Order: sequence, then structure tokens, then C-alpha cells
Amino acid sequence: MINWNVKVKRLLKSELVKRGISNADLALKLRQIGIEETKASIDSKISRGSFSASFFIQCLSVIECSKIEIYEHSVRLSIESNEEYKLLTDEK
Repeated sequence: MINWNVKVKRLLKSELVKRGISNADLALKLRQIGIEETKASIDSKISRGSFSASFFIQCLSVIECSKIEIYEHSVRLSIESNEEYKLLTDEK
């Protein structure tokens, strides 16, 4: 069975690492769009992996992530900004 909290935590962490953005940097970027988060609150949320979809999208937005890919059970969900969600099977 998939632990979705772990999955989403890893997704967010990997996007931050790809861009060289620390949790302190993320807090500053969120503050710039009016979201009051501290490094400690972000540390806690990411550690638990239980944060809202709104928080997840806010984070992806401020780090300028326009696409994430999620692979599970032979299905790929590709999410890109300004496009519809595409559900694609791995069959090619």
C-alpha cells in the first residue's frame, strides 16, 4: 500500500533540492506572496508529510515548478501549468 504522506513529502523535498532551495528560502519566498510560514513550521509540515494541497501548490508556485511527475501502478500523472491534467499509462 502506498503511504501518500511520504510520497508527497518526497515530491516537495525533491523539487526543493533540484532548485537548491532550503526551507528557510522557501519561507522567504512564501512570505513574498503573503503566506506567513516560518522555517520551523515548514520543517514540521514537510517532516510529517501531512500538509494541505493549498500549501503544496503554493510551494510549487513560489519555487517556479511548472511540472511534476508521479509514477505509481503503471500510471503516470503529468501535471503542467496552464494545461489540463493528463493521465497517461506507461504503455507505449
